[in-house]
Amino acid sequence: MALYKEQSLKLYNSISGEKEIFKPINEGHIGMYVCGPTVYSNVHLGNCRTFISFDLIFRYLKHLGYKVRYVRNITDAGHLENDADSGEDRIAKKARLEQIEPMEVVQRYTVDFHNTLQKFNNLPPSIEPTATGHIVEQIETIKTILEKGFAYEVNGSVYFDVFKFNKDHNYGKLSGRTIEDMIANTRELAAQSDKKNPQDFALWKKAEPQHIMRWPSPWSDGFPGWHLECTVMSTKYLGEQFDIHGGGMDLKFPHHECEIAQGEASTGKNPVNYWLHANMLTLNGQKMAKSTGNNILPNEIFTGENDNLSKGFSPSVARFFMLQANYRSILDFSNTALLASEKGFNRLMDAYRNTAALPVSSTSTFSVSEWKQRCYDAMNDDFNSPILIATLFEAVKFIVGVKEGNEQITLEDKELLQTTLNDFIFDVLGLLDTTVTNQDNSDKLSGTVELLIKLRAEARNNKDFATSDQIRDQLMAVGIQLKDGKEGTVFTLEG
Repeated sequence: MALYKEQSLKLYNSISGEKEIFKPINEGHIGMYVCGPTVYSNVHLGNCRTFISFDLIFRYLKHLGYKVRYVRNITDAGHLENDADSGEDRIAKKARLEQIEPMEVVQRYTVDFHNTLQKFNNLPPSIEPTATGHIVEQIETIKTILEKGFAYEVNGSVYFDVFKFNKDHNYGKLSGRTIEDMIANTRELAAQSDKKNPQDFALWKKAEPQHIMRWPSPWSDGFPGWHLECTVMSTKYLGEQFDIHGGGMDLKFPHHECEIAQGEASTGKNPVNYWLHANMLTLNGQKMAKSTGNNILPNEIFTGENDNLSKGFSPSVARFFMLQANYRSILDFSNTALLASEKGFNRLMDAYRNTAALPVSSTSTFSVSEWKQRCYDAMNDDFNSPILIATLFEAVKFIVGVKEGNEQITLEDKELLQTTLNDFIFDVLGLLDTTVTNQDNSDKLSGTVELLIKLRAEARNNKDFATSDQIRDQLMAVGIQLKDGKEGTVFTLEG
């Protein structure tokens, strides 16, 4: 029997503001859509946290036995600078500044995105569609929305009519905003604007002469609005109604609000049952921003080449750090927090490796089956990874106790403990035991240095002091210090 039939999963639904028992549209099958990156620059750490959060969700749903179709898009056109309907296309602007083709920009940063998430051990989505690969479908959806009277065309551009839609629907139900609030917080329309109302948003934009990325349409040579691609691609691959839509908290308004409106206007159906939003990552208590220098890129974590870090940290340690907060909570990134996470990560991996060698007894002093269910209870409570990790450390404490002879475990419980730890550490949390690799590297280093020490001793015995000194000095240059004593020569690593 599939695990999902034994476990009761609750999700925090952003649209209701409550935790709800999860019931998929089709039993055993889940459709999940997550808004992907706009590929005009290296993926930043805040984005990585969002995608690691949804990787955790994807992994747990699969672990429960669901067949999950996970769709995550690549935005490679239509995302203007200010996230609204004006300014330059972000990708086209980057292409102009670097004097390359827009698709070269897309390719470069899509590869960076994939490589970075692979380092964090994220599973790839089931489908990864692009905006430019679905221009035809976007045009057809615009035609449908026009035919149903929820959009209007002016001067080659097509806009969604928010006021008309709101007469019979609730525009703002996801973000909790009302039309009156939106009007109160909107500046007067600029004289050159084609919109009837400032709240209206573009479904299709006529391209200015200098705009590089453009496609023919019934209305003009232009490009689709940013919000439209997600409505079109989620519908195409998951159906007019699907189970889960996710993304960063910053996308709730206007992006996801517009998606709901477009979906309801084009199909007459509520497109999504559960909306999930991941919260932001801060750095040293402040919002990350390139403009202020309070920013860090993923590769800078791995190399340690950043003023905020005292050393480099493995991708698994960084992932472990991020999973120590619930995906809906703001998480502050700091050198101190990463150092603490590294210690905890090493402790967890060490305990897992020690489990196989634990001595067995006729009785257990720890209820492994009850502990296992507490692991599920944590994840069933809106994917509460920090509670799961705390529960895993209950087992770590017990393993240490058995090893030291203060606790006992039966063979049956030991096997269950091993299996459960493996399931939650590696399959669900998606961690990799990099400590094994580090130990292997340490053993290789020791062997190499010991060989050089032996060669140096032979050189000294042969009174070849030039070679002896050269070996000592070159090792010193790479941070390895030799110390001669009565018992022989030993080495230490500097730093």
